[in-house]
Amino acid sequence: MTATATHPGPSLVWDAGGPYNLHQTLGIIGRGPADRTVRLTPAAAWLAFNTPEGPATLGISQRGAELHARAWGLGAEHALTGTPALLGSDDDWSHFDSAEFHATLPRLAREARRRHPAVRLPATGRVVDSLVPAILEQKVTALEAHRGYAALVRKFGTPAPGAGSHPDIPPDLMVAPTPRQWAKIPSWDWHKAGVGPQRSATVLRAVGSASGLERLAQLPPADAASKMQTIPGIGVWTAAEVTQRTHGDADQVAVGDYHLAAFVGWALAGKPVDDSGMLELLEPWRGHRQRVVRMLYLSGFRKPAFGPRMTIQDHRAH
Repeated sequence: MTATATHPGPSLVWDAGGPYNLHQTLGIIGRGPADRTVRLTPAAAWLAFNTPEGPATLGISQRGAELHARAWGLGAEHALTGTPALLGSDDDWSHFDSAEFHATLPRLAREARRRHPAVRLPATGRVVDSLVPAILEQKVTALEAHRGYAALVRKFGTPAPGAGSHPDIPPDLMVAPTPRQWAKIPSWDWHKAGVGPQRSATVLRAVGSASGLERLAQLPPADAASKMQTIPGIGVWTAAEVTQRTHGDADQVAVGDYHLAAFVGWALAGKPVDDSGMLELLEPWRGHRQRVVRMLYLSGFRKPAFGPRMTIQDHRAH
């Protein structure tokens, strides 16, 4: 599968060289439907983010196997340079799709891959942008974390370049705070957003090491995950959540996830398992464990529901 990229001024055309699904590929990047830094519309995908040159808005549309990207803002050229990797240009499924490997896959994953041959694993290359919301998701429900992240972005982020002036760009698209802006958020605003002192302190430690963290994007994902965990408060789960997005990590599994181990256990063994049991079940596909998990989710399988849902705790009025 070949791919080419060209830079006609402030735009780029990337040829995926085969089947491609823009929304399935980039859907993992957004943090809930209220995340204003990512908008997936029927016609395009819109992302706004900080670059070393300044903020950028990136709009991507699809025409067959061709992906057409346009960028606005001081960081436009930097955003375009990283677009092929963002779209999964470095994500190689050839071994996973080989007849020999395919025959080893569980039926659910095999059938899901047959139905979804166009999904790729994206690589944003932006560590802090993935790390902050991952920290906010520690030990709470996704709904609670997404609500808090959205509130903080609305208050402390900045409008995306072109938002409100260019007719194609979603008017509410926003750029998340820079590391310096995250560091200046008062404690009472973390509290109002439902973020406890332990998680906010971890965010502050992370953004204090922002320049070093961004360099981790150049390392292999396993090395990047290991170095990330030297920051107190960042463990295996958080690091895996980050490298899945920043590196297009095909293998890291989010150990410690509230639901994942039970989901994988029911899908592959017909019973719930703990983290060690999940890793044992996925071991035959080491190197592609995240691909297998992604296919299990795309299969439409749902584990049986037992007992009460995890309660959302709201301490903002305390």
